[in-house]
This record gives sequence, C-alpha cells and structure tokens, in this order.
Amino acid sequence: MPNLKAKYRAEMAPVLMKEFDLSNLLEAPRILKVVINIGMGEAMDNAKMVDAAVGDLSIISGQKPVVTKARTSIANFKLREGRSIGTKVTLRSGRMWDFMDRLINVALPRLRDFRGLPPTGFDGRGNWTLGLRDQLIFPEIDYDKIDKQRGMEITVVTSAPSDEQARRLLTLMGMPFKAR
Repeated sequence: MPNLKAKYRAEMAPVLMKEFDLSNLLEAPRILKVVINIGMGEAMDNAKMVDAAVGDLSIISGQKPVVTKARTSIANFKLREGRSIGTKVTLRSGRMWDFMDRLINVALPRLRDFRGLPPTGFDGRGNWTLGLRDQLIFPEIDYDKIDKQRGMEITVVTSAPSDEQARRLLTLMGMPFKAR
C-alpha cells in the first residue's frame, strides 16, 4: 500500500486541480502542518500531569512536545503567569504524513459508536480542527500505563484558500466526514 504522500501526488493533486480549475500543481491544496495540543487545567494542582501528557504526546507523534505556559495571570482561575498548563507538538513533512495516515486508517476506526467526523471544525481559512476525548484510540498507547484519560485537539493546517477546498482535500485523503 503506497503511503499517503505518494497517493496525494499521484491521485489527489490532479483531481483537485481539475475540480477547482487550477493551472499549476503548486496551487493545489495540500497539508502544511498538523498541530496536536493537550490543554490541562488540572496541571496547576499536580505538576506530574504535564510529564504524563508529554509522554503520551511524544509516543503518539514520534517527536518531543513543547510544554505551553500561561501568558497572563487570571485570578478567577487561580492561574499564574508562567505556569505550565499544557503541551503541544507541530508535525511537518514525513512525520506529518505518517501521523495523518495512522489517524485516518487506524485511530479513527477505533472510536466507539463512530458515525463520521463533524464537518463543522473548519475555521473559514481552510484549516480544520478535531477534538478527541481520549488518547486510547491510538494503538501506541498502552492502556495499563496511562494515569488518566486526556482529550486533545488535532489541527490540520492546509494551503487551501477556502473551507470547501480543504474539505475536499481531506475527503480525498479518506477523512470520514458526516453528510451535512
């Protein structure tokens, strides 16, 4: 089975060029990067939770994540500036294509009661965000070694100028969207 990048170049890019009447191959929408983010409000009470989230994210992405810190203090949330409140990783190039392939073909089919992804995660500029409730849909995560289920956001940044082109790109890749 060819990988997703080769499939994009051979099959998807020509289809996108024809559908959207593009004259140059470089105009065809493509994925620029994938950002995976775990935000943890409970990390203020327990600093070890950040370490566990970093471990999970590094296993899922194959790359070391960055710990995000609070930019400002918010008294109502008992949040102080500079405190660790989450972790994120940005995937590009080979790791990005490998992650997208695993997400579409392995992780999403493991979701319970899965009836398709909501097509509402587009931001108006061709980027799409998916929220997951737990990290266990990825087969790399060992069920016995997790301390807590953590949700995450996966943002796919594309070069598409519109949501319509980005949705078509992701649909051609095999992203299972619900019918509107």
